[in-house]
Amino acid sequence: MENLLELIEPLKNNEIPTSNEIKIYKNSLHSYKKTHFIMIKYEGNKYILVVGKDTLFNDLNGELIRNDAKLCNLSHENRLVINDYFEFTKPQAFGRNKTTIGLGDRLGLATPGHVMAINKTDAKPIFAQQSIRELDLTYRTMEDVIDKAAYGAIQEGYDGGYGADGDHLKKEKDIEHELKLGISMLTLDCSDYISNDINLDDESDIESSYNQLNEETREYYENKYLGKTFKVKEVSLDFSKSDLMKVVAVYSKAIDYMVYIYKTYIKTLDRDIDFEISIDETKTITSPFDHFFVAEELYDQGIKVTSLAPRFCGEFQKGIDYIGDINQFEEDLKIHALIAEHFQYKLSIHSGSDKFSVFPLISEKTKGLFHLKTAGTNWLEAIRLISIYKPDLYKELHEYAFEYFTETQKYYHITPDINHIIPIKNLEKSEYKKYLEDDNARQVLHVSYGLLLTAKNEKNEYLFKKDIYEVLGEYEDEYYQLLNEHICHHLDLLNIISK
Repeated sequence: MENLLELIEPLKNNEIPTSNEIKIYKNSLHSYKKTHFIMIKYEGNKYILVVGKDTLFNDLNGELIRNDAKLCNLSHENRLVINDYFEFTKPQAFGRNKTTIGLGDRLGLATPGHVMAINKTDAKPIFAQQSIRELDLTYRTMEDVIDKAAYGAIQEGYDGGYGADGDHLKKEKDIEHELKLGISMLTLDCSDYISNDINLDDESDIESSYNQLNEETREYYENKYLGKTFKVKEVSLDFSKSDLMKVVAVYSKAIDYMVYIYKTYIKTLDRDIDFEISIDETKTITSPFDHFFVAEELYDQGIKVTSLAPRFCGEFQKGIDYIGDINQFEEDLKIHALIAEHFQYKLSIHSGSDKFSVFPLISEKTKGLFHLKTAGTNWLEAIRLISIYKPDLYKELHEYAFEYFTETQKYYHITPDINHIIPIKNLEKSEYKKYLEDDNARQVLHVSYGLLLTAKNEKNEYLFKKDIYEVLGEYEDEYYQLLNEHICHHLDLLNIISK
């Protein structure tokens, strides 16, 4: 450590101007044979300073400072080099028997704060988690998402392993692409194959849809389910003809797609991957019959599922607490957890950010074994920081988000009451942070991330993006602490803080 840090002083005095300080991330010191590297920050940009003379030194691409020292960008190519030398910097799968937390990071800055929180638990983090929708709205790529997660883990010296989730993937081209990138978790979004156009309150519509299936398919399901009782722990499930027609009509095409994707892309991999099934992005609440039916069909066809996300009763809206009857949620959750346990996979909770009132129930009913996805709440903590340290910028972001709210609302199902949000002109700058405690304002700010990060003026210049990143860079330690506290609040209520 001392020898490497000594190299910083001559850099300050000679090659790098003394007008700017160099920030040293001491936890990032790593060594391979006779080569050592450490992360530094100079003029707002982060680099790897590498010293040595072995293959790692030669393989990293950077600017030679002297014969045995290089300054390297945090590039995609250099991340791949580091992956080859340090196994913990690669995304990895964690399987069915480990509690996992998805920590989506829309800015590519949050991983160090996430590390601070995850160090207090035995749960494993999915630091790289982005959906195609989120990538499109932020003009990012999955390569960049994994790069930022890896470098964030390196910066904090986190060697406990992390995952990369290709979240809510639907199309084969996206699945194939992200698997090649090395994602360790695939969340298959089956919503395009779940029949949402059936009127489930109309028996004739259900029967009509069911009868459109060929006779062989109908006979298969009827012989398998009708007149039989299925036991899941202390719960008994008996499918009536009506129950069966409904579940087959709604889910049979989706099951075919799940099986196809697994056999084509998952089973043929030469490495482990966590395979999650998402049936939550639908209008239809997942009943116990629905969940059991999907799980039974996958199990009988040899599909190894790591986790499954049902559509729970009530509302799991973005960035706010659970909306609905908690007693009914508890009853349903108990059965969903039993089904997941029966088939030996984890129950997955999507839109899990800030669902504080139901976190203890999730922990209890799943016996502490689950997957929880968070993402937008980390963006909101960035907005909180801006409201505190750069209120003038926050005011601009706030006004722009509200001006274009109808445009951004179409991407997410949220129900904020705009009329109950205090106009910003009525608040002092010191009070702007109150908006991050208001559910209505949180939802507006949540769905506006893509708009605010990509909005441009008539000169094709970003309106806010540069300023947002500059503030978060200037106050990065404060941002990490906000994230740490906020995610720890999640972990505490989920009863998985252990350290």
